[in-house]
Amino acid sequence: MARKTHHVVPGGESGGWDIKKGGGQKSIKHFDTKQDAVKHAREISKNQKSELIVHKKDGTIQNPDSHGGDPCPPKDKK
Repeated sequence: MARKTHHVVPGGESGGWDIKKGGGQKSIKHFDTKQDAVKHAREISKNQKSELIVHKKDGTIQNPDSHGGDPCPPKDKK
Protein backbone atom coordinates (compact mmCIF):
# COMPACT_ATOMS: atom_id res chain seq x y z
CA MET A 1 0.00 0.00 0.00
CA ALA A 2 1.39 3.38 -0.98
CA ARG A 3 1.70 5.86 1.84
CA LYS A 4 -0.39 9.02 1.75
CA THR A 5 1.60 12.24 1.80
CA HIS A 6 0.96 15.96 1.78
CA HIS A 7 3.66 18.44 0.84
CA VAL A 8 4.28 22.11 1.60
CA VAL A 9 6.19 23.44 -1.41
CA PRO A 10 7.29 26.83 -2.76
CA GLY A 11 4.53 28.47 -4.80
CA GLY A 12 6.64 28.82 -7.96
CA GLU A 13 6.11 31.93 -10.06
CA SER A 14 3.16 33.01 -7.92
CA GLY A 15 5.36 33.12 -4.80
CA GLY A 16 4.15 32.06 -1.40
CA TRP A 17 3.64 28.42 -0.46
CA ASP A 18 1.35 25.64 -1.71
CA ILE A 19 -0.04 22.49 -0.15
CA LYS A 20 -0.10 19.54 -2.54
CA LYS A 21 -1.16 15.95 -2.18
CA GLY A 22 1.65 13.47 -2.84
CA GLY A 23 1.84 12.79 -6.59
CA GLY A 24 -0.55 15.63 -7.36
CA GLN A 25 0.16 18.55 -9.64
CA LYS A 26 -2.56 20.94 -8.49
CA SER A 27 -2.30 22.93 -5.32
CA ILE A 28 -4.85 22.12 -2.61
CA LYS A 29 -4.44 25.59 -1.12
CA HIS A 30 -2.06 28.57 -1.47
CA PHE A 31 -0.65 30.71 1.35
CA ASP A 32 1.47 33.85 1.45
CA THR A 33 3.60 32.54 4.33
CA LYS A 34 5.26 29.19 4.92
CA GLN A 35 4.15 29.24 8.57
CA ASP A 36 0.47 29.46 7.60
CA ALA A 37 0.87 26.74 4.96
CA VAL A 38 2.55 24.35 7.42
CA LYS A 39 -0.10 24.98 10.08
CA HIS A 40 -2.95 24.21 7.66
CA ALA A 41 -1.14 21.24 6.09
CA ARG A 42 -0.51 19.74 9.54
CA GLU A 43 -4.27 19.77 10.24
CA ILE A 44 -4.98 18.08 6.88
CA SER A 45 -2.26 15.51 7.56
CA LYS A 46 -3.61 14.73 11.04
CA ASN A 47 -7.18 14.35 9.73
CA GLN A 48 -6.12 12.06 6.88
CA LYS A 49 -3.41 10.22 8.88
CA SER A 50 -0.80 11.01 6.25
CA GLU A 51 2.84 12.00 6.24
CA LEU A 52 3.54 15.73 6.07
CA ILE A 53 6.65 16.69 4.11
CA VAL A 54 7.79 20.30 4.36
CA HIS A 55 10.18 21.54 1.68
CA LYS A 56 12.69 24.39 1.67
CA LYS A 57 12.56 27.21 -0.89
CA ASP A 58 15.02 25.28 -3.10
CA GLY A 59 12.67 22.27 -3.15
CA THR A 60 14.71 19.97 -0.90
CA ILE A 61 13.01 18.33 2.08
CA GLN A 62 13.27 20.34 5.27
CA ASN A 63 11.54 17.95 7.64
CA PRO A 64 8.98 15.14 7.39
CA ASP A 65 6.32 14.68 10.07
CA SER A 66 4.23 11.52 10.31
CA HIS A 67 0.61 11.53 11.47
CA GLY A 68 -0.16 7.83 11.15
CA GLY A 69 1.17 6.94 7.71
CA ASP A 70 4.80 6.28 8.65
CA PRO A 71 5.94 2.96 7.11
CA CYS A 72 8.83 2.79 9.64
CA PRO A 73 7.54 4.07 12.99
CA PRO A 74 10.06 4.52 15.83
CA LYS A 75 10.57 1.32 17.81
CA ASP A 76 9.91 3.08 21.14
CA LYS A 77 6.39 4.13 20.02
CA LYS A 78 3.47 1.70 20.07
